[in-house]
Amino acid sequence: MNKYDAIVIGLGPAGMAIAGMAPLMGLKVLAIESHKVGGECLNYGCIPSKAMLKIGEVAYSTKKLDFFGLKSTSEITSSAPMDNVRTKTPKINNQMAEKMFPGVDLIIDKGLASFVDSHTVEVDGEKYEGKTIFIATGTEPFIPPIPGIQDVPILTNQNVFALEEVPESLTIIGGGAIGSELAQAFSRLGSKVTVVQKNSFLVPIGDEEAGHVLEDQFKKEGIKVFNDTQIEKVEQKNNKIYTHTTNGVLESDKLLVATGRQPVLEPLNLEKAGIDFDKRGIIVDEYNKTSQPHIFALGDCNGKSLLSHAAMHQSMLSLMSMFTPEPAESLKRSNHLVPWAVFTKPEIAQVGMTEREVKEKGTDYIVVKEDYANYTRAASEGHTTGFVKVITDLRGTIYGVTICGEAGSELIHEWVLAMQNRLTMFNIVMMQHTFPTLSLLNKRVAEQWMMTMMQNGAMEEMMKQIK
Repeated sequence: MNKYDAIVIGLGPAGMAIAGMAPLMGLKVLAIESHKVGGECLNYGCIPSKAMLKIGEVAYSTKKLDFFGLKSTSEITSSAPMDNVRTKTPKINNQMAEKMFPGVDLIIDKGLASFVDSHTVEVDGEKYEGKTIFIATGTEPFIPPIPGIQDVPILTNQNVFALEEVPESLTIIGGGAIGSELAQAFSRLGSKVTVVQKNSFLVPIGDEEAGHVLEDQFKKEGIKVFNDTQIEKVEQKNNKIYTHTTNGVLESDKLLVATGRQPVLEPLNLEKAGIDFDKRGIIVDEYNKTSQPHIFALGDCNGKSLLSHAAMHQSMLSLMSMFTPEPAESLKRSNHLVPWAVFTKPEIAQVGMTEREVKEKGTDYIVVKEDYANYTRAASEGHTTGFVKVITDLRGTIYGVTICGEAGSELIHEWVLAMQNRLTMFNIVMMQHTFPTLSLLNKRVAEQWMMTMMQNGAMEEMMKQIK
């Protein structure tokens, strides 16, 4: 039997990070991928969706068409955008994977891995033994039990990018990140798009005001949004799909389901390895260890943070834990903030708690906000939609930040660094920001906090922070 220091099951973001780092630490590594290297993110999610959003933005603004091989808006046919998504999306084949992971034994597209016991996995009839095993099998689309949904052709992120043409009309169930991004992308490429969801605002895990700002933009672009709406049934008649809702019947050529994710645990045979799990995923501790301490579950399959960057970060922490004799506080997953972003226009980015969450905790707080429209650089470039909002207090503690607007996904990282290192609003005020970058919006909102301190007679408290 082939023996390894580490076996990696799944080569999405989490598994790729392990396969890339572990050999550099002197480990003999086997990596197993049942389908495509890159996993959901590279092949069916983060990357193709961003390519499609960019093509939609170009079509919407009629600029930079030559990048996509299009000379004028008249050349944007119903098939051209989808062809370009497939062309521009990076693809990793077996030969490329070998170059990416030198020194790693690879088993790609030869079947699913399953446990024989807690140290042994089997693929395509062959058994492999690992001293340490990393499970990184990700998630797949969750299809809700809507009457009739099994009888109609549905789209998910796994097959939507394989469409030959942009549909004339599209109904999207779900207003989260995937639903919102694809709604705007398809709308800008010519689809008549309707979003229907049970939640009261778009991107419901985030800030309500940001969700409403995005919805206002959707309405300007002709995207219909039905919030607080239940789906009663779906059916197909005469090549049309009819979505029956509590707000009426929606007719469309295609139906996209974007209602969340579920872990991919079959056919791992986790019971044979003595690994505990539930419907949310594989149960792990703060160090991403399963009920078997030599087996880690990383990324989406443990249900903690369904984000590619979180998966890669968990991989780094777990590898470091392998070489740490005693548990290290700094390697605990919960000690590291997880920001997220939705790449619509305007973008929505978040770190820490929303105002709703702070309020529910009963924490005393204040809200300081700076609008994009008030900053000359943003206004001069037409980026007047959105805001930087910080949930803080009179001491300058930063509880959470929402950025809704141009480059929000980039601007959020200053706040991640500040919060993770327990810096305050005063530290942001005192940091010089290059003018006229958009990052100056972060400083301007911190200055709003300082003005609030003065108005509340708390200047003396603020001055205590000067050392």
